[in-house]
Amino acid sequence: MSRKSIIITGGASGIGKALTNHLCTSPESHITILDVDTTSAQETRLSILSQHPNASISIQRCDVSSWESQALAFSRVYSAQGRIDVVFANAGITEKGTLLPVEGEEEPIKPDTRTAEVNFWGCLYSVKLAIFYIMKNKVDTERNIKGSIICTASSAGLYGFHVAPLYAASKHAIVGLVRSLWRYLDQEKIQINALAPGVIETNIAPDKALFKSMHITPMATAINAVDKLLGDTSLTGRVVELHGENFSFAEQKEFADEGTKNNIEMFWKLGYA
Repeated sequence: MSRKSIIITGGASGIGKALTNHLCTSPESHITILDVDTTSAQETRLSILSQHPNASISIQRCDVSSWESQALAFSRVYSAQGRIDVVFANAGITEKGTLLPVEGEEEPIKPDTRTAEVNFWGCLYSVKLAIFYIMKNKVDTERNIKGSIICTASSAGLYGFHVAPLYAASKHAIVGLVRSLWRYLDQEKIQINALAPGVIETNIAPDKALFKSMHITPMATAINAVDKLLGDTSLTGRVVELHGENFSFAEQKEFADEGTKNNIEMFWKLGYA
């Protein structure tokens, strides 16, 4: 079997950088960092290579909010590596803009949509491309899988997050995507899951002082959760909530009644909505 090809969007910083650093130690894997900031990506690559000189890492400039940019980056990875096995749809930004009136707003101003464009549309594009290329793989008979997708959501995608509703909405959308898509992908032997981190100290926050009053989740919790997901291919359609030094599976809420449950199942049997 050829070398496993791993793509990490937003791999130059935060959770993406930690994942790159963790996964690069496998001699059977090649990691491609997709990031809009190629300077930081190159610094990350060189820093990791200084610690792990045998690591195989490359960089593709990519604006995840652009379909054309992502499609080109994935195509280049596939051409260079001959396959794509694991995709981390990880890139994200914090809250941009507001839905509330701003000072001096006499007529309603169109909301800033960058948070949705990067966090959700970017994830959606990554998932679409991941499915397209992973489906080309033969099934790994030992693990009964063609490949894996892990999306970075947030605990803000599980609860009301009143200070950043646009960010929360984008992360709720990722949770809904994973929970709704896994059944189709399971038939294709593709695993899809999501991480829902609590507060991890990364550069996504606008101010480092923010972390002083928070219960911090160490990066190691995210790494442990990823190892669990990649190590157990029976886990799919799951949302892993990261809280402190622990992680747990955030279960979907119970159906309101049997009629609601039956309707959802009937939609699945019919194959359309």
